[in-house]
Amino acid sequence: MGEVAARIKVMPSGMDVDLNKLKDALTKVVPAGARVHGFSEEPVAFGLKALIVVVKVGDIEGGTEKVEEAFSKVKGVESVSVDELGRM
Repeated sequence: MGEVAARIKVMPSGMDVDLNKLKDALTKVVPAGARVHGFSEEPVAFGLKALIVVVKVGDIEGGTEKVEEAFSKVKGVESVSVDELGRM
């Protein structure tokens, strides 16, 4: 069984959300069987930035669903979407 890498776009609820604190909060809620591989920031509009999270999960049924659910419950997160998905 291999691993899957997912590029997940996390939109903050506003420009006042501290992206460094958001990174810490997202790292803490990653479910078992998944791990954060890295973060980057992507400009959206008018100074708003999306947080791009690369997560590696086991190649199992359900894939990134648990990660998406956990991320969406974090304070300061407006939306979560998987941009890319690929086997490693």
